[in-house]
Amino acid sequence: MKLLLTDSGIKNQSIHKALIGMLGKPIEESNVLCIPTAGYGHPQGSPQGAYRFVSGREERCPMTGLGWKSVGVLELTALPSLNKERWMGWIEASDALLVNGGDALYLAHWMRESGLADLLPNLDDKLWVGLSAGSMVMTPRIGSDFVGWNPPGGGDEALGVVDFSIFPHLGADGCPWNTMENAEKWAAEIGGKAYATDIHTAFKVVNGTVEVVSEGNWKLLNS
Repeated sequence: MKLLLTDSGIKNQSIHKALIGMLGKPIEESNVLCIPTAGYGHPQGSPQGAYRFVSGREERCPMTGLGWKSVGVLELTALPSLNKERWMGWIEASDALLVNGGDALYLAHWMRESGLADLLPNLDDKLWVGLSAGSMVMTPRIGSDFVGWNPPGGGDEALGVVDFSIFPHLGADGCPWNTMENAEKWAAEIGGKAYATDIHTAFKVVNGTVEVVSEGNWKLLNS
């Protein structure tokens, strides 16, 4: 599966250009499903936040309001109660999945519980567009600093689809803890390959090749 792992959505022209290139067609010709699940697991998450994401009214993090041909909602907590072939058909009919931020471990849990995590290797014609936790869920670990919701087995392990971890929102308004000093401490705990990113940064991942797309600040902390 192609991945566009953003810090804070489609924030600039460079990330927008990467999105269109990975889609292989214009946004207005593309059908997408948005996944709001991660927002419910975060301590600061709310139904209002989920609505803003789904409706495209979250202007700080442009995702669903970009002018898509169609936008549907795929709520992962509902999938275990449905016939798998039914919701797989919804994904097959889409061009991309737009995945909200919130709590990465909560998202990882429901991706496993729903069966979506197992399906990822077979979605090679689809694009995953992550926002914050929607990007971090694809990493091996998120680090103890970002653990809010505790999974049944504990730990900070995400899905490990990519081989690097992400410290997001570097220097962002409303995130006073997200400093480079704290990012370096976080990276020392992570141990593996890790990046610190700001709101204008994303990762383009195609066939295992990783490209940083940025009009802001980012740093490779562990290689």
